[in-house]
Amino acid sequence: MIQPDEYLTIKGRATGIFKDRGSKFIAIASPAESVDEAMSVIDDIRKEYHDARHHCYAYMIGNDGENWRVNDDGEPSGSAGNPILGQIKSFGIANVVIVVVRYFGGTLLGVGGLVNAYRSASREALSNAVIITRLIEEKYLVEFPYLQMNSVMKLFKEENISQTDQRFEIDCSLVITIRKTIEERIINKLESMEGVKCILVEN
Repeated sequence: MIQPDEYLTIKGRATGIFKDRGSKFIAIASPAESVDEAMSVIDDIRKEYHDARHHCYAYMIGNDGENWRVNDDGEPSGSAGNPILGQIKSFGIANVVIVVVRYFGGTLLGVGGLVNAYRSASREALSNAVIITRLIEEKYLVEFPYLQMNSVMKLFKEENISQTDQRFEIDCSLVITIRKTIEERIINKLESMEGVKCILVEN
């Protein structure tokens, strides 16, 4: 059962192949944490399959799928990118990009045939992928006076909160990573301590 601060994604690259009347559709699914990463994956696959007729894709970035895009790359409108995106939604995953490369076989498949081909290749790739659960987390820079060291560190130990970039001097600071579901409670506890400041770090 997926918790409110969890989402599904894929662990690594996976492929699927679909053939119809001489045309070959190769779907490559890859994890992507950002739009820039998704576009980099797409560029790499275009180079890898530079001799293919089409490189159609869809991606969904963000744990609630707020950033998405489809591209038919010369295929009839709606016949490639949307069916690919439909499979991402069907599997309920996020932070993923799928590129389907097509080697044309000489026979036109029609819009219905293309929709089926791009959908089937994408489904095959995701079926071959390892689907994993990831936590939705936030990062905060926590600044505090040295006198609050024991209180701050005690809270982190009790709540099992990981810390990085520690700097312990007269004025101390570190970066913490918190599960979304406990974020408000932990930040309220920290900021109730005298001299403690919490600043959200943009991912």
